[in-house]
Amino acid sequence: MREAAPAGQAQLAADVLGELRSLTQALIAARPDAGEEYARFHALGQRGIGVPEAELAAWLGGATVLVTGGTGCIGSTLMAQVARFRPRRLVSVSRGLTRDWPRLDGAEYARADIRDEGRLAAVFGEVRPDVVFHVAAQRDPGLAEHEVRRTVTTNVLGTRQVVAAAEGSGAAYVVFASTGKALRPYSREIYTASKRAAEWIVADAAGRGRASYAAARFTHVVDNSIIRQRLLDWCEGGVIRLHAADIMFYAQSALESAQLLLRAGLGARRGALWTYAITDLGWPVGLLDLALGALGRAGSETPIYFSGYDPGYESMPFPGLYDPMTAGEVSPLLSAFEAAVAEPSDGRPTDAFPVRFASGGQPPAPLPAVRDACAGGDDAAVREALDQLSWWLLDAMLQLARPEVLRRVVALTEPFECELSPAYRRILAAVRRRGMAS
Repeated sequence: MREAAPAGQAQLAADVLGELRSLTQALIAARPDAGEEYARFHALGQRGIGVPEAELAAWLGGATVLVTGGTGCIGSTLMAQVARFRPRRLVSVSRGLTRDWPRLDGAEYARADIRDEGRLAAVFGEVRPDVVFHVAAQRDPGLAEHEVRRTVTTNVLGTRQVVAAAEGSGAAYVVFASTGKALRPYSREIYTASKRAAEWIVADAAGRGRASYAAARFTHVVDNSIIRQRLLDWCEGGVIRLHAADIMFYAQSALESAQLLLRAGLGARRGALWTYAITDLGWPVGLLDLALGALGRAGSETPIYFSGYDPGYESMPFPGLYDPMTAGEVSPLLSAFEAAVAEPSDGRPTDAFPVRFASGGQPPAPLPAVRDACAGGDDAAVREALDQLSWWLLDAMLQLARPEVLRRVVALTEPFECELSPAYRRILAAVRRRGMAS
């Protein structure tokens, strides 16, 4: 299949498509277990991690709870979970886009874009929440590369405005929905970089101690799966474009995501941002088998094309990102830097670790440059300003990393040094520099 259609082609000739179609059907016949992988992926949507009911009832019972993005997949699931503990008032704040996710009887639905500072402050000022769950975000990595300004104004500046509105209205707790992609200490990708910057904004707010903060990292959510929807659309005609044949990815359910946010909220603390992730996400899903299972289920003759990696998706992680000594012992959504300071789960279904960035010893964070670039409206300028902030965040994180962890990351990365991209070489140089300084 790779020989018939090398990666990187925007259009494929009719004869090539015919050959790929025949080869795809042969691959379906050769991998009869693909249907089981497709069924397993769907079954993950029913999975939950459970929550401590009594503790949540004591925390949320009688409280005023506000959820940004409460009309989306995870947000609506979270609203339903919170409602079980009888809050005094439960309010969703979103742009009003629902995509058929259910609305909850007895809940309130305010309309505001988190990018609209004035409207957001007005809603928070009227609601005066005790607890804020910040779930609203632009979540599509591929779309982020095409809508740079909208992604950054939502995920970065929008998060900053939610934090300001929460603190301004006297909220006691703020819980932030992050992503497993934020485990990367640096990324040029817009979605990953924007969520990494958002974690820093929330961590900076936590350091001020005006409220108790926590965060939860999610991976691919089955219920609103971008991959599944694309596969279903492609099965009806066209071409299934997969980045590569060997991709594996972790997945979780919207219920697990909502329960993780609740557990994170119980662990919220003043003075630091503790971030939670599910310890055991099960065996990762094979993307090729998922596609073959979808084709088999639909009886479709749509061809598969291994197109190569699109912007917004990384072909190879930084070699020192995971430490084999801790992999399998902690959530795969923690990097080697984070696993070294994680709290042991002690039978709980989650791992927790502090997201930390140095506040001194270097120039001020270039966040104003990001804001100014967004105001200018030029995507290239926004991309460059976010990239400068991303490098600043890498150094701010490395300043607080343990020396033994820095040395370990260098040792894990050096065998691959000749294969590193320019960005990865710069990361390695930064880790070495900080390791020597410490």
